[in-house]
This record gives sequence, structure tokens and C-alpha cells, in this order.
Amino acid sequence: MLASHSSRRRAGALIAGLAVAVSGVLVTAAASGGAAHGADTPKPTVVLVHGAFADSSSWNGVVARLRRRGYPVVAAAKPLRSLASDATYVSVVVHAVTGPVILVGHSYGGSVITNAARGNANVKALVYVAGFAPDTDETALELSNKFPGSTLGPTLEQLPLGGGAVDLRVRQHLFPQQFAADVPLPDARLMAVAQRPITAAALAEPSGEPAWRSIPSWFLIPTADKNIPPAAQRFMAQRASGSIVIVRNASHAVLVSQPNSTARLIERAANHTT
Repeated sequence: MLASHSSRRRAGALIAGLAVAVSGVLVTAAASGGAAHGADTPKPTVVLVHGAFADSSSWNGVVARLRRRGYPVVAAAKPLRSLASDATYVSVVVHAVTGPVILVGHSYGGSVITNAARGNANVKALVYVAGFAPDTDETALELSNKFPGSTLGPTLEQLPLGGGAVDLRVRQHLFPQQFAADVPLPDARLMAVAQRPITAAALAEPSGEPAWRSIPSWFLIPTADKNIPPAAQRFMAQRASGSIVIVRNASHAVLVSQPNSTARLIERAANHTT
């Protein structure tokens, strides 16, 4: 199980105070809409969820393209402290949106949306961008090691948090080649500095019942991903009966290097659900 009822309540209490403020912002964004799919049907809101060793700015290129096409967009900046609390936070963000939602997750963000969408009836599609799509009791760590090819482990450094807990981050000088090999080097170096660490415990935390069992899913798989082996991504996509788009020679940071491909897949998912 992802978390007990009491731990879910505790995680929810930490962010409950944000719900009213978040709701006001997101309802406004959703209501402003944009161009309609049909005569009377507004476009769904796209909620973007970043992964580990990244932040919401990694979606900038995708956001610009989606907004030009008339989509209301929200990028949820989650704490990266635990899978349960991250999923609870994103669930609050999604619940605050008026109307249908396309929920998009990159990397570890895929684990988050798999859990955050559960119980949110307004989520109409899940889009995984080089992302984890765990089944019940699976962990991100387990899935990344299910197939050979990940070289992430040796690039990580630990930041002790006390009590045996540690944060993980990618060593700055190794980040460009490991995480973003097809991103212009100056930009990749900036990403390395701005990366947000994640607790080791979050990557080893079992997932709950997956939302992809009941919500249609789409997968963007970069073939030069060094973090999550493409074979693992394909395995998860096929298991979820998801639609797959392959991006040749793209890195784990495919949302940064290939924002057009990423935005087009999100739009395809949105069109399918309307």
C-alpha cells in the first residue's frame, strides 16, 4: 500500500492550508480556458508534474507551446519528500481545477501522477514523459533496475538529513551527460545547479493502486535515456495498454530538448478525451 489512512491524513494536513489559495488560482486558470475543442467545449487543463533532480522550469518549453495552442496549464512544484506526500499535494492541485484535467508526469513524477489521479474523477488522461508507471507495491528504484541500462546510481551524491535519512542529487559535473545529453551544454549546466534533491526513501516507497488501470495513458519514451532504461519504460507502457511515442536519440530530459514532441503527445491525449 502507498500509505495508511492515518499517514495520508497527516500528509494531507501538511498541505490543507494551501488548498483554498491553490483553488482560487487554478479555478481562474481553468475558467480562462482558451480556444475551444468544439463549439461549446473548453480545452482541458494540463497539470505538469516534474521529476527528481529537476523543477517546474523544466516544463517551460512545453508550457509555452501548450499555451499558444489555447490550453490552460499548471506546473505543480512538489516537495520530493515522499511518494505519499508528493501524491497528496498533486491530488490537491488537481482537485482544485474546475473541469477536465490531463495529468502529465516526468520521471519520478510518473509515480506521483499514478497515485495522485486516483479518486480524482476530473483526470481524463495520464501522460508519462520518460516516466515511471508503477503497479501496486512497486518502487521507482525497483523499476529502474528491472532492465539493464541505467547509469544513474554512480552519478549520485548523498546529503545526510539526520536519523539515517538522506537526500540524493546528481553531481553537477556529471549531470549534463547523465541527465540531459541532448540539451545545449550551457543550459544543462544551469539545470545541474538548479536541480532539486529527492529523499532516497521516496524512490524506495511502494506505490498504491495505479490510476492507469482505469484512466487512458500515453507514454513518451526517449531511446537514449540513461536514468530509466527505455526497455523499462516500454514494459510499463505495454502493461498499462498505453499509447507509445518513441523519440529517437533523446535523453532523459526529453521535455527540455524536445518540447514540440512532448507538447504534441499531450495534445493528442487531450484530443482523445474530448
